[in-house]
Amino acid sequence: MYYRSMGEFPASRHVTFQTSEGRETFEEFIGEEGFSGTASHLYHVGIPANLVDSRTWDLGDVSLQPNASLRPRHFRLPELFPSGTEQGKDVVRHRRLVLGNADVRISYVVADTTSPLYSNGIGDEVIYIESGVADIESVFGTVRVGQGDNVVIPRVTIHRWVPVDVDTNGPLKAYCVEGTGHIEIPAKYLTRFGQFVEGAPLTERNMRGPVGPLLAPTDVADQDTEVYVKHGSGADVHGSVVVYDHHPFDVVGWDGYLYPYAFNYRDFSPVTGKILQPPPTYQILQGHNFVVCNFVPRMLEYGQGAITVPYYHSNVDADEVMFYYAGETAARKGTGIGNASVSLHPAAYTHGPTRQAYLNSVGADESKEMAFMVDTMNTLQIGEGALACDDDKYPWTWAGRRTPHPEG
Repeated sequence: MYYRSMGEFPASRHVTFQTSEGRETFEEFIGEEGFSGTASHLYHVGIPANLVDSRTWDLGDVSLQPNASLRPRHFRLPELFPSGTEQGKDVVRHRRLVLGNADVRISYVVADTTSPLYSNGIGDEVIYIESGVADIESVFGTVRVGQGDNVVIPRVTIHRWVPVDVDTNGPLKAYCVEGTGHIEIPAKYLTRFGQFVEGAPLTERNMRGPVGPLLAPTDVADQDTEVYVKHGSGADVHGSVVVYDHHPFDVVGWDGYLYPYAFNYRDFSPVTGKILQPPPTYQILQGHNFVVCNFVPRMLEYGQGAITVPYYHSNVDADEVMFYYAGETAARKGTGIGNASVSLHPAAYTHGPTRQAYLNSVGADESKEMAFMVDTMNTLQIGEGALACDDDKYPWTWAGRRTPHPEG
């Protein structure tokens, strides 16, 4: 991201600094790739390293199992949180694991309650907001997010999720992608200095950063404060609750290029043409061994005889995961895909539209395609959440059947 600054901080790095009110501050460096990557400097009134306790956080069932025998999958995520069961749940502790591998883990949650303070020590997260409104409060300030937002939260950022006016906005429904490294704007959209190039589908004007700074109320500022932490390496995930001798929201100012930010799919400008453009034109983010795309409404292809649904393709190097946030698309009409459905189309398997969808697409004049896609370069395995809402009839829908071959 680009440079931002907020609050009070000294003119030079690595010097003592007192606020305008005469309070001593303590500098914290949060940086990627050791001391060589993107970073920010934060100025605390408490000592950010003052740890006083630590205990284990039980993450629940985070096991994964192979997609065997090989088949495409359809997961009905709303079944994981029937209406009313979101009460008392939060975005951090109640995620249900859907898919994962050593590079990325994908989960889903419906919540109506403020989360505890949380820090992902394994990698960056990108959260897609299916519905609801929330404030993401962090050491950097507050970002207000709502339906259609892609939210990027850098690794180790201490933050919490605060649903806003649940009675009016409904519970917060969030599709969570946790990387094991950093999640970034694709290099193809940026100049060598990091500015968005002309013709990029997004620009700096679309990116919403924190406002603040955010200071904890006086009555809790000096109290012991818990932070839930995920840590480990790759698929080896662990949880701990660490306790500091003060509230981490004590930053009077910061500056740098590393901070949480959000942008909405409505601000994405799709590339269109005479014939169908390939999925990479919808890419919004990239992580270690995976990419993220937003499929949005677009002007349909206008060339003579042009098909307007994805053509059949084999994922030679990638598993494809689609989260549908506006019901079924034309390509999968009649297969059971609905709002908050997830499809998994694995590598070594050819997939695409149904026969009739392919043939009917020529000359179509309306696009309803709206989905959040993750393509992974390594095979995905299936989590407990997916197993709990698996549509076992989906794999046979291309052939027009609702049951497998008798000998299958």
